[in-house]
Amino acid sequence: MNFTVINEGFQCRKCGADVPKMEGSCRNHCPQCLHSLHVDAKFPGDRASKCHSLMRPIGVSQSGKKGWILLHECEKCGAVIRNKMADDDNMELATRISRNPIHDA
Repeated sequence: MNFTVINEGFQCRKCGADVPKMEGSCRNHCPQCLHSLHVDAKFPGDRASKCHSLMRPIGVSQSGKKGWILLHECEKCGAVIRNKMADDDNMELATRISRNPIHDA
């Protein structure tokens, strides 16, 4: 696993929110609308994906080791990626997604 982690803030392509970088982890989704971009290929923060399409949140699960996990599906290539949720994520929206995982959040 030899790669340089890229941890930076960004502007959400779905809702336009300014998303600050996270300390201690690579944030890859908007805490407001929970959408992401398909930028990572093999590891969080590698930014090696060539797809770069919008990823919509499709589900939420619980992991004993990592806590709450957000599932994203790429709107272009269909890849499904699991992402650890952050403390400042919109938990109300995450709860709605977990109850009805097949909808456009």
